Amino acid sequence: MRIAIGGIQHESNTFSSAKTTYSDFGVQRGAEILTEWGLSQHEMGGYIEGGSKFGFEICPTLMAVAMPAGAVTNDALDRLTSELIDRIKAAMPLDAVLLAQHGAMVNESFPDGDAEVVRRVRGALGPGFPLVVTLDFHGNIPQDVVDFSTALVIYKTCPHVDQRQCGLQAAELAARIVQGKIKPVQAMAKPPMIYNIRFQNTNAEPMRPIMEELIRLEQNPKILAASVAGGYQYADVPAIGPTAVVVTDNDPELAKREAQRLSDMLWATRDRLVLNLPDPAAAVRQAMAAEKFPVVLVEMGDNIGGGSTGDATFILSELIRQKAEGWVVAIADPAAVETAVRAGVGAPFDEMVGGKADRLHGDPVRVRGHVKSVNDGKFVETAIRHGGRRYLDQGLTAVIEAEGSTRDLPNMLLLTTLRQPPFSLHQLISCGVYPERQKILVVKAAIAFRAAYEPIAASIIEVDTGGVTAVNPAHFSWKHARRPLFGLD
Repeated sequence: MRIAIGGIQHESNTFSSAKTTYSDFGVQRGAEILTEWGLSQHEMGGYIEGGSKFGFEICPTLMAVAMPAGAVTNDALDRLTSELIDRIKAAMPLDAVLLAQHGAMVNESFPDGDAEVVRRVRGALGPGFPLVVTLDFHGNIPQDVVDFSTALVIYKTCPHVDQRQCGLQAAELAARIVQGKIKPVQAMAKPPMIYNIRFQNTNAEPMRPIMEELIRLEQNPKILAASVAGGYQYADVPAIGPTAVVVTDNDPELAKREAQRLSDMLWATRDRLVLNLPDPAAAVRQAMAAEKFPVVLVEMGDNIGGGSTGDATFILSELIRQKAEGWVVAIADPAAVETAVRAGVGAPFDEMVGGKADRLHGDPVRVRGHVKSVNDGKFVETAIRHGGRRYLDQGLTAVIEAEGSTRDLPNMLLLTTLRQPPFSLHQLISCGVYPERQKILVVKAAIAFRAAYEPIAASIIEVDTGGVTAVNPAHFSWKHARRPLFGLD
């Protein structure tokens, strides 16, 4: 039994002006996939483990991932998909294909980029060939993805800590299909709503009971996979919003009935999705007045994992203005990194930082202090964390100890060359910053940071800030989303 593995993953923010090009993708080919992903908590790691666990030969093809940003160019989609298909064909004869997509890819020509990839792969494989697809919880899923795949499995957690498990589940389904033990049929249902990212924490109400229901459903041997995607609210596309997908063993009515019931459960929570978050000034005051530390301030409008710039200054400027103590902020600012590196460790630092990518994320802020350290920005995360990656790189990184610091309560500014979502505490620890010793930690995120930061946080304050991931959809102009939608109308 020979099963090919591969995928093209991107979360595309259509409100971002930064196009995602071919060069933005990190690509592994053939055996490189096994080295990069084999020990990871990503679904690709689950596919690889599934080979030995379920008795099939793995045929690695192509795996491409880019940091969330604007829409993927036609050139990138065409080149990557063509190579993926060429490598699948070169691996023939095959018994099945496992495909790791994201679900929120938008292309210049195709609003449902993932559906286009799956459509092209299906065209190459032919009808009836087993094609099992895994998707991120933040996918905006159209009917085409369900129609072109044999079975669809979606992460059940946000923060995403079950990605490897999701890959294992998909690998087992693929093996059982090839062995003739199951005959998957699937159905989807979409409630007319945007499920605001503020409420997509699957460890808390109102999402938790719905995810618990998925686990209960999968105890039924007739149900092969039960999934709910919360959706990705920063893509102005017709398929925006949550989706329920149920895969059964040759029981289309059961699949349709349970998918609709899960969709109805999502819709029934709509009155609980009420936004009431402080602005940066109020949030910093609240953090400074806290009795227990560290306090985590969540800069929702600059959620790097949602496609933002990583250089918003709304909270940084308030920390400096209000003379807060013991804070840590990471800003993606390659020019400021170069300045710090040229100055050298121990040298004075007096530069305008952040707010340079566009005019949506605040103005550059003057930061005075000295260069504490310079680091290569590479670190390893061995624990189960959102994103599932083991080897991470935020590029050459300078740590600035800003004015107002004391030996016990330094104000620390991490200047990174590459945008790095705060999925791992080792982003800080690898640079000599110990988060549990600080009073205020700023993360540019929404939900994903919680897997790493909740265990050390005394409290978490979500902040309503501007940017291309602003938490309130009313900040944006919508042209392509289907209407009416709760959350917009």
